[in-house]
Amino acid sequence: MPNNNHRRDVSPNGGRGWRVTKPGAARPTATTRTQAAAEKAAKKQVADAGGGQVYIRTPKGVIRDADTVKPGNESSHKDTKH
Repeated sequence: MPNNNHRRDVSPNGGRGWRVTKPGAARPTATTRTQAAAEKAAKKQVADAGGGQVYIRTPKGVIRDADTVKPGNESSHKDTKH
């Protein structure tokens, strides 16, 4: 299982845009105005760390989408959301 350097969560920032967080960190690694910008920032951070997972969360914290950033362990199943 990859360590936390290989994972980022994208979630709403309490009505003030979106935030990117690293599990276990006290502060966001990035804040943006749009979800698309937050996803882009999260994917760059994970790619720079060597690949891994980006999770998109609802305001209640439920994962509603996930993307693997190469060279992470991509599933052999086709991603039909992107």
